[in-house]
Order: sequence, then structure tokens, then C-alpha cells
Amino acid sequence: MPNPNYTHLQTPLRHTQPSSSSSTSRLLLLLTFLPLTLASLAFVLQWRGGITDPATRWSPPGSYQFPGMEASPLSPISRHSTPSASDCLNLGRSVSPSFPYYQDWKFDRGSNLKPKICITTSTSAGLEQILPWMFYHKVIGVSTFLLFVEGKAASPDVARVLESIHGVRLIFRTKELEEQQAKSRIWNETWLSGFFYKPCNYELFVKQSLNMEMAIIMARDAGMDWIIHLDTDELVHPAGAQEYSLRQLLLDVPGNVDMVIFPNYESSVERDDIKEPFTEVSMFKKNFDHLPKDTYFGMYKESTRGNPNYFLTYGNGKSAARVQDHLRPNGAHRWHNYMKTPNEIKLEEAAVLHYTYAKFSDLTSRRDRCGCKPTKDDVKRCFMLEFDRAAFIVASTATQEEMRNWYQEHVVWGDKDIKIKLLKKGILTRINAPMVIIQGLRESGIFDSVIASASATQSKDKFLSSITSSNSSKAVASQSLPSRRLGRSKNYQATARKALKIDANKWHEYAVPPQSPPGIETTKQL
Repeated sequence: MPNPNYTHLQTPLRHTQPSSSSSTSRLLLLLTFLPLTLASLAFVLQWRGGITDPATRWSPPGSYQFPGMEASPLSPISRHSTPSASDCLNLGRSVSPSFPYYQDWKFDRGSNLKPKICITTSTSAGLEQILPWMFYHKVIGVSTFLLFVEGKAASPDVARVLESIHGVRLIFRTKELEEQQAKSRIWNETWLSGFFYKPCNYELFVKQSLNMEMAIIMARDAGMDWIIHLDTDELVHPAGAQEYSLRQLLLDVPGNVDMVIFPNYESSVERDDIKEPFTEVSMFKKNFDHLPKDTYFGMYKESTRGNPNYFLTYGNGKSAARVQDHLRPNGAHRWHNYMKTPNEIKLEEAAVLHYTYAKFSDLTSRRDRCGCKPTKDDVKRCFMLEFDRAAFIVASTATQEEMRNWYQEHVVWGDKDIKIKLLKKGILTRINAPMVIIQGLRESGIFDSVIASASATQSKDKFLSSITSSNSSKAVASQSLPSRRLGRSKNYQATARKALKIDANKWHEYAVPPQSPPGIETTKQL
């Protein structure tokens, strides 16, 4: 006979066992499918771009974009490229691991990025100089280039390539343009008149000022926030910014600042066979403004090595100006305003790198541009700075061997002991960023691709016929130059992120010419 207590105990066990097994199965099933579901969701989100993989913030070479590489919306790539246009789509494809910032590079994004920066120049250089200069500044954040071209730069082959690049506008020096500029406001004012009707550098200085006046209007119409005048042998070095970016540097400038002065550094070549200064020169002499005064004057003799001045050429830097009402040039190195004294600041770290006399051929190129007599009296009519005068006389009177010896003595840093001493003192410095960027651009094939693309998209006959109509339209546009109304007022804002040294500004009666740095005689005055 069954035990009632035992039967009672067995009954619940028979009923609870299936229930426990079912719960265990559900739990195992949940633990199995939950990770799979989460993994699938993460895959879908990442595929659609809904999340950012943290690894990409510190991604390996080939996937990180260098500061300032944001593209511009006006590029012909974005407007005309097709899936078959492999040359355009692969302009920035990197072929070298030495500078891995060009994979899938497009210059045509980020049209809403602020501030918008414009560079204007007057040049007769060829593509071998203009393209590295231009694309370097594109990398650091410049979006628009206003090129006043003549000589080689205005030749059909060169101009066709330049006009094919997004954000580039060419203004050819024609008779119509000169007639319009002769009616401009600054031509009929006294502050520039001291440079009129003189040859060589004086003529160039006036031409640059007239071109800058026209560029202000063009920059305003293009919606630019800042305008900078640079020569094609000068590169902006945006040191001191959070990133190596001119855009970031100017974004940090307080909103009440009208003009930013970049002290210039001068190239110091170490060989007499330099072919491409931008990628072969990395040593520069610092500006007076960026050195302790006791160091500058204490090492002045070693720095000049018998030359007339601390720098071979100018030492008063270049400047960037906010595009605003009543803005005008004040010579090639500064800007001014008809209605107020501009509020200026001078940057403590950023500079303009000037590659002056970096090639031996620079001696003869200056000689070939000027028709002055090679005498001490006559060269004063042509050149403002003493070293330019001495170089012109040597290039005009010496043999090739004598010129080479003079160049090695006065330009090339052959004395290693003095060079090492000045490097330790900080007067000389190594700056490699421009060299790395431009070498990376060259290795990426972008220069060759731009040239090939321009050749493929426009026939020579079509290009030649377009020059006449292009110049006519630009000459008509320049009729607005004498106008006293320079456009609508705008509100500009910027965030101040660093302390900058502010210089007192004075009203300039005359245009600011290229000036030598302080000489040793200044020591007594200080």
C-alpha cells in the first residue's frame, strides 16, 4: 500500500520538472540571440553612418584628414565629374606612405566653414612655382585665389591649368585693365604717389597696390571674411593654432581686430644648387619680433655675415585684413581703412616664410626684369632694399663663376659652426611642415592630375578665344573701383582663444614699403 506522505511528495515534483526545463530553455535562447541582435544592430548603424567608430579618431595612415583639407563647393570635380572620370576622382590618391593625408581627398566640401579666406597675388611665375604654392594654402584652409597674371603665368598653357582649379580667378594685365586702374581711387590719392613713375620694384609695388584694391571688391563679392596679399615665393606658417590651419588661426582672432600681422621668416639655404625651394629648404632666420632683443643684437654680426642687413630683403612681414567697408590697401605689406584706424595685432608664433634668393637663378631673374644701369646711383631708382641693389650689380657685371662665388659667400650658409651656433640660439630654426605637405602633394600626383585634367577638358583654340571675352568682362567689372561705397556692412564674430600681443596703430600718410629689420645702430636707441 502506497505511503500517503510519499505520494504527496512525488506529485509536485512531477509537475514542476517540465516548468523548470522550459524556463532554462528560454534563458539559454535569450542569451544566444541577444548578442547576435546587438551585433546586427551595431553593424547596421555603422554601415549607415549612424555611429562613429572611436578607432577612427586616431586612425592609421590613409584615413585621417589633415587640418584644412576640407573641400570647396566650387570645384569642377563636384560639378563635372562622372564615375568614369578616374583622373578627377583620384587626384588625391596617395601613392606614398610618407604623408598619408591624401586618400580620397576632395577640395570641394565644407562650403559653410568659417572664416572664408582669400589670397591675392600678382605673379608672372610658372606652374612649377604656382601649383605647390596654391595647393599648400588650400591644405591650410584658403578657399579662394585672385591671381593677377602676366608673363609666363598669363600664357595660354599655364592660364588654362590655373583656370581649371576651383576657387581660382585670373585677372590678365591688359590695356583695358590698366586704363581702368588709372581711374581708380588710390591712383588719384597722395599716399601712394611717392612710388609712381619709377622702374622695377617701385613699379611692381604700385601694380600690387592697384591689384589689391581691385581684389578687395572681388573678395567682398565672393563673401570672403579675410584677404591676404602674398607673393608666390611666400608661404603662411600658421604656428600657434590648435591645428596646423590658417582657418583655425584666424577663427581664434577676436572680433574687434581688423588686421593681423604675420612677421616674416627668411629662408636660409644650405646649398647653391636648390631647384625646388619649397621642398628643399627647411632652415629659416627668425624675425626680430619673434626673438629676445638681447639675442637679436648680441648675435647680429654672426647673423648678417657681412650683408647690409639682418635679412637679405624685407623684414616687416605681411598682413591679413577683414573684408569690410572702406577697406583699402596700404602698399603690398599692409591694409588700411578710409574711415578708421584699423585695430591691429601681431601674432606671436605664426609667420610668413619668405623663400628669397633661394635659387642661384634668382640673381639673374631680377637682372632680366629690370633695365636699370648697374651703378650704385642708378640702382636706387629701381630697388628699395640694399641687398637687391648689390645683387643686381653683381648679376649685371660679374662672370658666371664670380656670381657663383658671390652667391655662396652672401647667401649660402656654408660655415657649419656659425649655423649650429645660431640654431642653438634660436635665430635660425627648422620648419618642416611646408616641405612635408608639398612633398606629399607632389607624391600624390595632384599637380600632374590638374595639368592633365585641364588639357583634356579644353582645346587650345577654345582657350585662346576665351581670353579676350574673359578680359573684357573683367575690365568692365573693374569700373566700380573708383566708387566710394565698398559694399554692405557685415557683422563678424570670432572667439579669442589665445593671448596676442597688440600693437598700437598709427594713421599712415604714405604706403608701407618693404622695410629692413632693425639694424645694429638701433641698439643705442633702445
